[in-house]
Amino acid sequence: MKITIESLSKTKNPFLAQVERETGEDLSRCYQCGNCSGSCPVSDEMEIPVSQIIRFVTLGQEKTVLESNSMWVCVSCFQCQYNCPKCLDPSKLMEGLRRLSLRKGHAPIEMAQVTGEFIERSPQQAIVAGFRKLMS
Repeated sequence: MKITIESLSKTKNPFLAQVERETGEDLSRCYQCGNCSGSCPVSDEMEIPVSQIIRFVTLGQEKTVLESNSMWVCVSCFQCQYNCPKCLDPSKLMEGLRRLSLRKGHAPIEMAQVTGEFIERSPQQAIVAGFRKLMS
């Protein structure tokens, strides 16, 4: 096995390795241009913008990332992917982080708390994105 700086950093950062396995994304390709955060229609509602989520994952800040609301606010509109010059898919990252969070027992809302009235007045994209999050 060839040892590289990249493989050593993943050995020292098990959270990064776990996230990359879960999502299939190579986060080392991100050079923090901020296009993902700048194009995100809900970034103002996120505790941590998308580009910083990527940075925190690469730094191994598992608790900070999984306890933020950012992955749950993401509406999976794919603007981040469309605007990424390195062809990363941050929406796939957010979906993977939701799965990891749910496996660790962190669920921001239970389905029973969602009222029929809310579903009736919500945009279709919000409903689809919400169910994708629940089914992750």
